Amino acid sequence: MERAAAADRWRPAAAATERRRVRRAIAFVMLTAATACGGTGTGEPIRIDVRTGAPFAEVADSLAANSIVGSAFLFRLYARVTGDATRIRPGPYAFRRGASWRAILDDLVAGRILTTRITFPEGFGIAEIAPRIAAFSGVNADSLLAVLSDTATARRWNVPGPTMEGYLYPTTFTVPINATADVIIAAAIAAYDAVWEGPRRARADSIGMSEREVMTLASIVEKEARQRDEMPRIAAVYRNRLRIGMPLQADPTVQYALGGHRERLLFADIERVRDHPYNTYHRRGLPPGPIGAPSDRAIDAVLAPADTEALYFVARDDGTHVFSRTLAEHNRAIAAIRRERAAAGRPPGTP
Repeated sequence: MERAAAADRWRPAAAATERRRVRRAIAFVMLTAATACGGTGTGEPIRIDVRTGAPFAEVADSLAANSIVGSAFLFRLYARVTGDATRIRPGPYAFRRGASWRAILDDLVAGRILTTRITFPEGFGIAEIAPRIAAFSGVNADSLLAVLSDTATARRWNVPGPTMEGYLYPTTFTVPINATADVIIAAAIAAYDAVWEGPRRARADSIGMSEREVMTLASIVEKEARQRDEMPRIAAVYRNRLRIGMPLQADPTVQYALGGHRERLLFADIERVRDHPYNTYHRRGLPPGPIGAPSDRAIDAVLAPADTEALYFVARDDGTHVFSRTLAEHNRAIAAIRRERAAAGRPPGTP
């Protein structure tokens, strides 16, 4: 009986002792953290990778192993006290030795990961984009190109298709330095989707063009226009041809069918790919899909072309074009440009 009473008296005392121990530990952690609150650290940044789903103990151990924090145990305790232990985000980080615990946790909670930038230029096709993604993500470029060329991939990413050609939006993206190919593709598709939100989709519906048709024609305009302010006039020419059932006769589509750019497109080149679905000299209407990634300006040019009845255009040496309504006017424009080239000492067939 006396032993039981003594035990009952001991329990509150032990609990109080434990509470004092925890308070002292917390006070020590807070004091330790306070001494590091203003520090930015020294030396070169050290990379720390926080994997998805990693327990905080693993993160703390990694920080301590790299001497970024002095004690994994105390850092874990500090993070529990502040409530940050369950709020960190995965990704690649960089910290200097001696950085304040508060600053480290702020970065981990905010997800201030290491990033890099990747650019897809306007007009680039998947054959040119695949090596860029491969260089960042470490995948094989040829394998990636095969995936991007697969119609199943277009369905997976919910783009109009037939492949991913034309839908990896041309801009500069900020992505994690360890970004996978899927992460980079997702960023490009998100940018593409943003372009089609709201007015552009409504405009396409109002002119009776599908999203794929707009993107296909815009990709041709992108390739043809060396002067961006001519895009609406070039788009108007192609839309006029489509309206009357005239072949587009767009050189960039033949270049695409040939599998690469040629400085000077010959009649023999056009005949070599006579039956190719992208040969717009021998097939009426639009080709099956885009031939590259058009800019928003090219898309807008298709959605709102210039008010002109022109059916033809020919390039001058400065990159501008002469637009004509009839074939006779067009032939005169070609002859005039040839005379200008001859007077400048350039061969007649020089582009």
